[in-house]
Amino acid sequence: MSTTAVSVPMPAVPRRRRSPEDVAAAAAVPGPKRVLLAAPRGYCAGVDRAVIAVEKALEHYGPPVYVRKQIVHNVHVVSSLEAKGAIFVDENEEVPEGELVIFSAHGVSPAVIESAAARGLRTIDATCPLVTKVHREAVRFATDDYDILLIGHEGHEEVEGTAGEAPDHIQIVNGPHDVDKVQVRDPEKVIWLSQTTLSVDETMETVRLLKARFPTLQDPPSDDICYATTNRQVAIKKIAPQAELVIVVGSANSSNSVRLVEVALEYGAKASHRVDFANEVDESWFEGISTVGLTSGASVPEILVQDVLRLLAEYGYVDVEEVVTAEEDLLFSLPKELRATLKAAGDTSRGLGGHGARPTS
Repeated sequence: MSTTAVSVPMPAVPRRRRSPEDVAAAAAVPGPKRVLLAAPRGYCAGVDRAVIAVEKALEHYGPPVYVRKQIVHNVHVVSSLEAKGAIFVDENEEVPEGELVIFSAHGVSPAVIESAAARGLRTIDATCPLVTKVHREAVRFATDDYDILLIGHEGHEEVEGTAGEAPDHIQIVNGPHDVDKVQVRDPEKVIWLSQTTLSVDETMETVRLLKARFPTLQDPPSDDICYATTNRQVAIKKIAPQAELVIVVGSANSSNSVRLVEVALEYGAKASHRVDFANEVDESWFEGISTVGLTSGASVPEILVQDVLRLLAEYGYVDVEEVVTAEEDLLFSLPKELRATLKAAGDTSRGLGGHGARPTS
């Protein structure tokens, strides 16, 4: 049986850049050049846990280790794990029978778990615990026969996994523009849940419109948008009004990274761009710019941010001020299937995933 891996391109060879002198001559900079560096930024605990899970599986079981979907939505992370022997597939059917497959941080539906069992696959579930919490909420309220309005992006892996927990009770609401389409059986028995990586502001606007239609709409027992998504948006909201340019490091399929660009523009940045790598930064963005804001999505390793900082320094942005809006110290244990293997092998290194636990290179 042939296996089709997900192909992830490596960074393109950098083009010849204009010199800092040429860029400075194109437009006057109104003040001293500086960088406002968001904190928190980058890896969250759930991403860290998932990446460590793949690395540990490769160490202890040896390659290949199959991963259903991208373990996290970041080009660099995926390509780095591929180089170590991970094979990324779209569906369980692409994994040879009896082999090991890891479920991504975004979570899977019960149907995916059942199909893995039917093929005799060994599994490690690297679903972020905060996503698992939303799954449990969906099951709980479906059991109580609620209509569940799941605010999220249709087709996103996390939304597919959550909706799969209770497909007969869940409707996906893509955003404020979808509210008028919602139909429920009993307006007195409706609750909303959400994808964990959404824009906080847009989600609450969707909720406001839903409550205008269904006044007794219940809120989830606790916030579904994860702490990391919220914290990174709060940080960029503080930076954006002071920055003519905001650069967000993150991949195009990373929902929380894309949202950071939108939030930066909404809160006052004159321009904002998302890049995977420093070599994607266009030096023309610096023309007439004195203050650059810099952040990264929750699935981005810090080394990629440092690469952008080095590039900015080449163009005169050497004054870096870290803007701290929250401290993150959350840690998650590795998946239980993997913990048993590590314990048997006497491996006590890197048993937790969390902010600050990862190397920067």
